[in-house]
Amino acid sequence: MTNTPEDLKISVIVSTYNAEEWLKKVLWGFNQQTFKNFEVVIADDGSKPATKELLDQMSKEVFYPIVHVWQEDDGFQKSRILNKAVVACRTDYIIMTDGDCIPREDFVHVHYINKEPGYFISGGYYMLPMNISKLISLDDIEQQRCFDIHWLKEKGIPKTFKNNKLTASGLISKVLNWVTPTNASWNGHNSSGWKQDILNVNGFDERMQYGGQDRELGERLFNFGIKSKQLRYSAVCVHLDHKRGYKTPESIAKNQGIRKKTKKEKRVWTFYGITK
Repeated sequence: MTNTPEDLKISVIVSTYNAEEWLKKVLWGFNQQTFKNFEVVIADDGSKPATKELLDQMSKEVFYPIVHVWQEDDGFQKSRILNKAVVACRTDYIIMTDGDCIPREDFVHVHYINKEPGYFISGGYYMLPMNISKLISLDDIEQQRCFDIHWLKEKGIPKTFKNNKLTASGLISKVLNWVTPTNASWNGHNSSGWKQDILNVNGFDERMQYGGQDRELGERLFNFGIKSKQLRYSAVCVHLDHKRGYKTPESIAKNQGIRKKTKKEKRVWTFYGITK
């Protein structure tokens, strides 16, 4: 089965940078989805040719179309490539996630059935340690073992409340979504919203490098009158471990300053977004 543009109901933006081993697992995860009418748009912030080679190969193996949006490596410019990816999306509704988050088989379906005009969706993730991240195979993803808490415990995952993210279902997941103290913010690893709403606030602020650029977009959506839905116990992905060499105190401080202004002045528009 291959989706034609007329079949597409959802665009999934997956951000990546020189991380083929993890990206491959994520694309395998999307190939297990029960909801099939989506495209994957890769927001590639300057990866070397190995990423394109992987995508060319994976395009032959998966049922969904892959669109590769790439820009020259100019340091950490995730906001810029995400804006380009938003423009490239061919549907009205966009899920955003990262190239290190493997989606559970119902991931796209949960976003799809919960989408609602005037809202964006905030999902969660379950963080895995490096040894398990490396261990996960195609078969583990096809059989959904990497979402099975018993399998993960056998591999050494400790018992914590966060395990509910993987075990909760039905009414329990709804109750946990409702009672969680975590804000339903826009999270780069697992959120979704209407393309037009994102365009109405002019996308991501491209002055922002690592640290909170996704939250700042969400804050402008709130200022615009969009509400959010908390689905961190329903829209599930497992987050593979990785280093964060691009995280600097300077970028965090600069971004906090921009976010502060957005909140204080109730800004809905950035002059450093999709429309320049």
